[in-house]
Amino acid sequence: MTQEMVRQFLLGCTLVNYGVLLVWFFVLVVARDGVRRLHGRWFRLSEEQFDALHYGAMAVYKIGILLFNLVPWVVMTFLGR
Repeated sequence: MTQEMVRQFLLGCTLVNYGVLLVWFFVLVVARDGVRRLHGRWFRLSEEQFDALHYGAMAVYKIGILLFNLVPWVVMTFLGR
């Protein structure tokens, strides 16, 4: 793989992962009660625990996107010039 291919791959991964994060957010905004009921079948979570769990998980996912996709893409873009 060339450096340009890796750079394009990282950009694609960044866009797809931010898309997943946005879908996750909008599903929780639009259908929060349905998602909570679905998770309530498997786990005993209060509303506060449910909100904190999803908020924390989205934060960890976002940090992962930044560290493993976006930052390497930015570095490769600047080093390639």
